[in-house]
Amino acid sequence: MDLFRKKEINLNHKSEMKKELKTTDLIMLGIGAIIGTGIFVVTGVAANQNAGPALTLSFVLAAIVVILSGLSFAEFASRVPVIGGPYAYLYVVFGEFAAWLTGWLLIGEFLLAVSSVSSGWSGYVQGFLASLGVRLPQALTGAYNPESGTYIDLIAVLVVVFVTYIVSLEAKKALRLNNFMVFVKFGIIALFIIVGIFFVKPENWQPFTPFGFEGVLDGAALVFFAFLGFDAVAMAAEEVKNPQKDVPRGIIGSILIATVLYIIVTLILTGIVPYTELGVSDPVAFAMRYVGHGTVGAIIAVGAILTLLTVTISMMYSLARLLFAVSKDGLLPHFMSEIDKKHRTPKKATYAAGFAALLFAGFFPLNILAELTNIMALAYLMLVSLGLLKLRKMFGQPKEGEFKVPLVPILPIVSILSCLVLMLRLQAVTWIVFAITMVIGLVIYFSYGYKHSKMNTEK
Repeated sequence: MDLFRKKEINLNHKSEMKKELKTTDLIMLGIGAIIGTGIFVVTGVAANQNAGPALTLSFVLAAIVVILSGLSFAEFASRVPVIGGPYAYLYVVFGEFAAWLTGWLLIGEFLLAVSSVSSGWSGYVQGFLASLGVRLPQALTGAYNPESGTYIDLIAVLVVVFVTYIVSLEAKKALRLNNFMVFVKFGIIALFIIVGIFFVKPENWQPFTPFGFEGVLDGAALVFFAFLGFDAVAMAAEEVKNPQKDVPRGIIGSILIATVLYIIVTLILTGIVPYTELGVSDPVAFAMRYVGHGTVGAIIAVGAILTLLTVTISMMYSLARLLFAVSKDGLLPHFMSEIDKKHRTPKKATYAAGFAALLFAGFFPLNILAELTNIMALAYLMLVSLGLLKLRKMFGQPKEGEFKVPLVPILPIVSILSCLVLMLRLQAVTWIVFAITMVIGLVIYFSYGYKHSKMNTEK
């Protein structure tokens, strides 16, 4: 049994997908995936329970971890610009088994992200409808829980169906809606900054670190969730006009823009409202209501409802491309690697992703799984940084025009260690669920993937 059979890099293969995406599209895709739940939901809870005003430092720490990983991503994306992102990268350097583990971690991350954001979106919409006096039957308002009288989250299911349809269209059409929503997102963040900056009271930043440095670390482990999504850019490689240059720019650009926005919003948020009062689900809108600007708060709340769609579109897009890539290699059923002739997109993989996300969003309460999303992401980011060291050993220094990570092997090693530190801040129950998830992935690989792998037929 050869678990380390490697895939050859073939940069001359002709993709069946349309190559029409540019750097701007990729940065918008990355921002659409990154800025959502993190800025509109996680900031309040993390400040209230973990770091206080020092949440700004938590974002800086999380950003450093993400940027270090993003550098490795960027070099891989420049030198191995094929669909599948980290899954494809590790197939080249470590072989099939490591690629499958990475692909499985990514599938889990994207699937949980689509489902959890859909559930969160449902909560926002139900709250908005309730303010208008409209209420759904109890049975249709939440995940399966007969004790509370809920059986399915209807709105979450409907939003997954809508997003699946949008993503099954041509990439440019799907991302056009995403880009429009990103501008709306920028608009409401700008509105918060412009109005909120006049209500900042520096005394609210004291004490700056009420939970000590451990609180800052715990905050970083939680808000790391807010940065997930930059990897969505790497999934678009086969639909990009100039992947060697555009994909690295898209990755680094989206991370840097998101980091700056997170830091500014967190500073203003904790300057307006004492951190002890920020344990709410809509902190940005709450801050506006707190200073008597209820109308601005309502505009921000509606904007948040609209823009959370960008996260589901970006993550669903990435999940579908990942399933397509893994299926193309034979590790998942073949039907997911078929390209729709009309739109030239992996429509069946998109429908498969949508069906799985629909089940999770409609029937499972996912609030406890945010940490699981983080631990899966941190685990595969460690593998990517490790993979970069192997890439340099196998293929040497990047050529002229290709992105190059500085200070190798120091930065990749720092990246691995920093991911490990954040993983160790997560709860024991998260590690247990993570272990169970990985066992399921191993069962799928050894019972199906290894036998049906294309590498078997290419011997």
